[in-house]
Amino acid sequence: MTTRTLVASATKEHVIALDAPFTIIGERINPTGRKKLAEEMRNDNFETVERDARAQIAAGAHMLDVNAGIPLADEPAILAKAIRLIQSFCNLPLSIDSSIVAALEAGLEAYQGRALLNSVTGEDERLEVVLPLVKKYDCCVIAISNDESGISEDPNVRFEVAKKIVERAADFGIGHERIVVDPLVMPIGALSQAGAGALRLVARLRDELKVNTCCGASNVSFGLPKRHALNAAFLAMASGAGMSSAIMNPLHEEEMIAIKASDVIAGKDAGCTRWIKRFREPNASNETGDHRSARRRRRAS
Repeated sequence: MTTRTLVASATKEHVIALDAPFTIIGERINPTGRKKLAEEMRNDNFETVERDARAQIAAGAHMLDVNAGIPLADEPAILAKAIRLIQSFCNLPLSIDSSIVAALEAGLEAYQGRALLNSVTGEDERLEVVLPLVKKYDCCVIAISNDESGISEDPNVRFEVAKKIVERAADFGIGHERIVVDPLVMPIGALSQAGAGALRLVARLRDELKVNTCCGASNVSFGLPKRHALNAAFLAMASGAGMSSAIMNPLHEEEMIAIKASDVIAGKDAGCTRWIKRFREPNASNETGDHRSARRRRRAS
């Protein structure tokens, strides 16, 4: 039976599942590496946040990730403000993204609906503070496959960390359907087998832990040229292996096309309706008529 992870805004539900279209989580609302955005958010200016949110909605994101990780800033307050603002004009569910527990809770308090919390890791200390929040606010959570020992290059070790998180969550009464595992895709430029290993790990997580999965899509191509082509190929292959969502930039058309195509081929776009709507060619009869009219004009001249 397919595991279904239900998230929601105040007015709209969304299901992350293997038999549903691949879930695109827009990554743009994140000040990391964006000095202008960080300074704006620090100074209570959310113009770029709103512009980026609207652009990702228009591009086809199903959810938006919201991060306010700004050094020496009041991250809990900024994150809560950003969430309230976005929810004032956006009905997509949100992923509340922070490494600071106080910011996660502030975001959850501000949020209307059932959020996706980003994230919990396998460290015992982290599990003991984040999982109670997941339980208290009845949200879903991204489980990242690293622990006190760091990020292992061995996919089997990362599987065991994910299994530990799922089992510990069960102790809190949190079912596996509320956990979306990030298997941690490593850069293939540094580890040539990282992509293949990640695909095998995704299949194991699907088959053995019965969880939905997610990744930061751009990690796989880090440091290499033609990154969007590599990301697109990886996303299509990951979807085929059982990945059900990704945090990514929906403004990159090459990657979006790969996801839409994989949905068609996997039978997750009934009647190919979304593909046809997006890429329908001009009407053949109109094209023929236009060509005939052009030929008549050329002959007349």
